[in-house]
Amino acid sequence: MNLKENLQHYIDAGYPIIYIDTFEERKTDGIISSVIGGREAVEWNGAKGFVDFKTKQPLIENKTLAETLRLLNIDDDFDGKILILKDIHPYLTADHPDEIALLKNLAQRIVAGLDARIIMVSPVRAIPRELEKFITMLESDYLTQDDIKECVRHFAKEQELSLSDDLLEELSMALKGMNAFEIESLLSAALVTNGELTRDDLKLIFVQKQQMVMKSGVLEMVSVKESVNDIGGLENLKEWLHRKSKVYKSINKAMEFGVEIPKGMLIAGVPGCGKSLTAKVTAGMFEVPLLRLDMGKIMGKYVGESEENMRRAIALAEAIAPCVLWIDELEKAFAGISGSGNEVTVRLFGTFLTWMQEKTTSAFVIATANDITKLPPELMRKGRFDEIFYVGLPNETERKKIFEIHIGKRRKKDLSSINMSEIVKRTEGFSGADIEGVVKDAVECAFIDDKESLTTEYILDAIKATHSLSEIMKDSLDKLSKEYEQRKFKKASR
Repeated sequence: MNLKENLQHYIDAGYPIIYIDTFEERKTDGIISSVIGGREAVEWNGAKGFVDFKTKQPLIENKTLAETLRLLNIDDDFDGKILILKDIHPYLTADHPDEIALLKNLAQRIVAGLDARIIMVSPVRAIPRELEKFITMLESDYLTQDDIKECVRHFAKEQELSLSDDLLEELSMALKGMNAFEIESLLSAALVTNGELTRDDLKLIFVQKQQMVMKSGVLEMVSVKESVNDIGGLENLKEWLHRKSKVYKSINKAMEFGVEIPKGMLIAGVPGCGKSLTAKVTAGMFEVPLLRLDMGKIMGKYVGESEENMRRAIALAEAIAPCVLWIDELEKAFAGISGSGNEVTVRLFGTFLTWMQEKTTSAFVIATANDITKLPPELMRKGRFDEIFYVGLPNETERKKIFEIHIGKRRKKDLSSINMSEIVKRTEGFSGADIEGVVKDAVECAFIDDKESLTTEYILDAIKATHSLSEIMKDSLDKLSKEYEQRKFKKASR
């Protein structure tokens, strides 16, 4: 059911307090008006105080929330009315016990038979323990792609603009996650820039979407410059991604054809061997935004804050979809769940797990992990991810490709003079990050020595000065390799 249907249902069922989590007050006012019918509605808001809901005319001047609630608690005329409370979240904290007690008393009277309802409208969730049993949470619906198309068509008609079907499709996809006000404002800004709506406006939408994600405080939109050519090796993984990219580039057609929406993948293995790079490359291949979920930002200091942050992150990713949602070092977020994980972490894990299992939107999850043994086994059950890949230390062919990529980025004209077979032979056990570090050091040394080119000798000297990952973490890597082999994870390399 949508917000309107849910609201109607809970009002008819006699729920005492309905809390609508939304930024869109004007749209929500319209929904409330359509649902309450002929019932009388009164409103309290932080700007005007106690007013008539429909006309916004003051009912009693200069009344605080506490004073308003006291009046309603002793007012027999409150029977049959709807109370809409806005700007309410600051008053639902331990600093405002009077307001909480008065709301609780009103809720108890409604449960006992008073024919009234309380509707809270706020963009911030704040539910005191005293009111938990009386409150039902509802969320404002994100606009569907069809809704967004209608907004764009309406704007174009008002401005007497013509739009092709292809441009309408692209704009509606790019504007996903935004509300009607944001869409109208953004289209107006685009129109002011060049007097029409074109594909160039997609860049403006992307910048605005970055702002929206940053303001959420729980997700980061990552700019992607990398391409699939920046990955040395991992041919099995790249081939799998090429197949999925065809689905994502034509997601609506694929769904109409009956293709299941891809859920995502887990990439496990050795640090510094391309897991994070793969996440960035995937977003580029799919031609969708890359969102990074930082579990450190999810964890809050107040009761319920962490769960709320996780819920907001998932909701925003789904609203923006199609997108790639990247969760780096997953084991740090959910380590210890099966043993001594704390209550908050267990609840977060449960929320994430349920979402991964039931997800129907085109938010493609890429989770990366260095140590799979620290992850709960439930996360690796079939149905959570489409595939689990193991990334090991690069083989000879891959090391050659990685050297070519990093030397080519910095000293392309010197590539032909480098003895590749020699430097590849000397770097067995090196990770991709080790090789990049070697090239950086060699280029720097050649520059400091006033050389005109990068030579094999400088690279070999840098190799000698580098302790590879296999030296530093030999026992851990051996243990992890055996673990991945036993679990039959798909190898990213051929």
